[in-house]
Amino acid sequence: MDSSTSDEPPTAEIGVIGGSGFYRFLDAVTQVEVPTPYGPPAAPVTVGTVGGRQVAFLPRHGLRHEFPPHVVPYRANLWALRSLGVRQILAPCAVGSLRPELGPGTLVVPDQLVDRTSGRAQTFYDGPAAVHVSFADPYCPAGRRTVLDVAASDPLVPITDGGTMVVIEGPRFSTRAESKWYAAAGWSLVNMTGHPEAVLARELAVCYTAIALVTDLDAGIDTGSGVTQEEVFRVFDDNLHRLRELLMRVIPALPPGDARRCPCGSALEGTAAAATPGSVTPANA
Repeated sequence: MDSSTSDEPPTAEIGVIGGSGFYRFLDAVTQVEVPTPYGPPAAPVTVGTVGGRQVAFLPRHGLRHEFPPHVVPYRANLWALRSLGVRQILAPCAVGSLRPELGPGTLVVPDQLVDRTSGRAQTFYDGPAAVHVSFADPYCPAGRRTVLDVAASDPLVPITDGGTMVVIEGPRFSTRAESKWYAAAGWSLVNMTGHPEAVLARELAVCYTAIALVTDLDAGIDTGSGVTQEEVFRVFDDNLHRLRELLMRVIPALPPGDARRCPCGSALEGTAAAATPGSVTPANA
């Protein structure tokens, strides 16, 4: 990978957060060290161009997967991207399937999220004012539509529209009983990193679209020995080229930042962050 460093940080309008096994994205990049109030992000951000759009890439687990899901510096990661100007994020991630028809290799654009994590810092707003953002629909509708439309134009990239992703604490995988419980609730996918990432993006008024790659049938669906890390990484690696190609086509198709027609950009309207700018730190991020 060719890279350069710069005293003047470049800006980017679109961010890509890489999941397990997705540690690099672009070839010709500028590497940026971004300080944040929450410590350093998981890795230096790399900024490059795709289809004329400036893109910032950040591997959520670090360059060597040194951050397991329960200690990923989520707040630093999101803050760093927004500091560089990012207002739309695409977030590919590895998931287990809770539905037999969603087998390994399936791409899904989830539309709902269930949080089953514990102990993670999941807000930027620790005071002095309380800020409650709407999270009824956790993913950007415009981002989801763009991904689905781009995928629909290529019959070689089948993709599933919608599904609920339950996010568990990890780093262990689910027991069979837990997996069956999640499936009985009607949920489709299980993951370890989708929360608090999505809500932190919402608190920064940034569009966030998850693109899930199924790597395995979860323990309650699988009749074999259960999920293994080796299997997850292998399937993700085997399909990484599909994710890259899809992202390369989705990025130029996203609406320009000043033409966003989704509610994400106004997420803070009517909250204490909007009413008293400056008193709640992220309002000025």
